[in-house]
Amino acid sequence: AVAEIAVGEATVDKDKFVIDDAEVKSLVGPQKSLSSELIEILRNDFVFYKHKFNNVDYSDKGQASYSNPNLTKWKESGISYFVASQISSSGSGIEAKFKVWSILTGKEIFNQGFTLDQKSIRQKSHQIADAIYRSVTGKASIFNSKIVFISDRGTHGKDTIKELYIMDFDGNRVEKLTDFRSVVLSPSVAPDNSKIMFSVIATHKEVSRSKVRNIKNIDLKMLDLKTKTFTTISDKPGINSGAIFSSSGQSIYTTLSFKGNADIYEMKLGSGTTRNVTSHYADDVDPSITRDGSLMAFLSNRPGRAHIYTMDPAAPDKGVKRISFVGQFNAAPRFSPDGKDIVFSSWVDAGFDLYRISSDGNNLVRLTKDFGSNEEAAYSPDGEFIVFTSKRVLSRTKAVQDIYIMNRDGEILGQLTQDFGRCYSSQWTN
Repeated sequence: AVAEIAVGEATVDKDKFVIDDAEVKSLVGPQKSLSSELIEILRNDFVFYKHKFNNVDYSDKGQASYSNPNLTKWKESGISYFVASQISSSGSGIEAKFKVWSILTGKEIFNQGFTLDQKSIRQKSHQIADAIYRSVTGKASIFNSKIVFISDRGTHGKDTIKELYIMDFDGNRVEKLTDFRSVVLSPSVAPDNSKIMFSVIATHKEVSRSKVRNIKNIDLKMLDLKTKTFTTISDKPGINSGAIFSSSGQSIYTTLSFKGNADIYEMKLGSGTTRNVTSHYADDVDPSITRDGSLMAFLSNRPGRAHIYTMDPAAPDKGVKRISFVGQFNAAPRFSPDGKDIVFSSWVDAGFDLYRISSDGNNLVRLTKDFGSNEEAAYSPDGEFIVFTSKRVLSRTKAVQDIYIMNRDGEILGQLTQDFGRCYSSQWTN
């Protein structure tokens, strides 16, 4: 079959392109399977952009190929872009050559070859899909991105265990990143995707009057994804949590409570020096910051219950403004990549639902309703999608919590985790 994908918004006249079946040469059994899997992954990747692209079956058209694209036929069919591939054997794997033609201009706009094997099939397929997407739109897709999340699937008995995991944007290739046998919290990813900041409930020994006591503390740690090494960033008494990276990656914004109540601080990663960003008798937690560093959103119980505020993080409590007035209380504000919108969760109708609001406090949009209890949302790198957790109560004693993906306007696109314990705190790589 041939998949057609309509490019652009839902208008009467759409640019369309076709992903053709592969033209294959001398492939043996396993190589034929790789070839089919490659084309299937490409088509499935573009389905995620269904708010822009419309997948249509063009299997009845036939007769076009990598060697003979038959541009006249596609032009008569109203197609604007044609994607063809030629796949041959390469060792135990395959070599896949791709071309993209602009039917309207009659020009070839993409021509590149790739080698794939069973080990690299998913990663390379996503890379090819992204290259095709870029050739048509001029923008990066989500196809090469990953999602970091937490799961309690290691829990046995009464002791809750939550560890850190990472997976492809479509829920495949899940990898475990931590093994603390404790509770991991609040992950965030560095701008260059090289490190992950997170908190963990740790046990510290305290000696008092010749007696040793075990003290629980929420410590802040950093994982280097390349070296797989961990560094303790802050183990001050109390809370060291909710850390996010600055746009430069040289500092973080995090919640600390070593002075008593919880405030947000900026901490330099090299020196560990801190400065107050908020300084209030109420608890201020869970910061999110725009890419240019000019605006910070955070959660505060200043009005008595948790609501969302924005401010200029350059000075303590500079320009603080409350922007959320929906629900009994709110949680987890997260900026869109362009800084124009904030997605957050709000307690309404006996559960959490997701909302989007402009960063100036206008244009409130409800994104979920009658879809379980939904929270911990985060934007994709291109701002087109939102990943979030959704809890479903199955009975009085059983509930499931999984990660889902929607487009920015609230259309649910699919479930990314299943039978993987209760999943939390999903965050996109950049």
